[in-house]
Amino acid sequence: PKSVDHVHAAAIPLAALTAWQSLFDAASLQPGQTVLIHAAAGGVGHFAVQLAKWKGARVLGTASQHNHAFLRELGADETIDYTTTRFEEAVRDADVVLDTIGGDTQERSWRVLKKGGMLVSILSPPSPKLAAAHGARPAHVFVQPNAAQLAEIAKLVDGGKLKAVVETVFSLPEARRAQDQSQAGHVRGKLVLKVL
Repeated sequence: PKSVDHVHAAAIPLAALTAWQSLFDAASLQPGQTVLIHAAAGGVGHFAVQLAKWKGARVLGTASQHNHAFLRELGADETIDYTTTRFEEAVRDADVVLDTIGGDTQERSWRVLKKGGMLVSILSPPSPKLAAAHGARPAHVFVQPNAAQLAEIAKLVDGGKLKAVVETVFSLPEARRAQDQSQAGHVRGKLVLKVL
């Protein structure tokens, strides 16, 4: 994108492409559909919220209370505090769930989908057996390079429809600290390593 600096530009490609390919290629998200995005304030999640809203979907996101105002600024219609509320008790008839967490969260996500809905995971492939049991469809996304999609994403950034949120910029010697923070979770947006 021409409108952002190198730090913010560096935060975009992998996470934004992952969100794009999950929502649009795998799930074929359509205007008016409902999507639940887990870890919506995170690296992939914060792009997914913005892209789903741009597409015209109803966007629900799980995050701690600390990130709810941030998610509403990005376009989330509803936020669910996963520390106080079990999302499967708050969400019904979602068309799409974007799983960026895996494990128990993925297993519980089947319950919120409408018949024919889709669970897309960027971690472990969802179980076809569980999908069939819930009348839903599974999908697994492992991001692929795509210049045309990156060009579209850049246009959205330059048009003010999509922004990269960078929580912290680390120098290259701080790479271990950056990795530790990433692994600990609870990052708002992206972490960036600055080489120079």
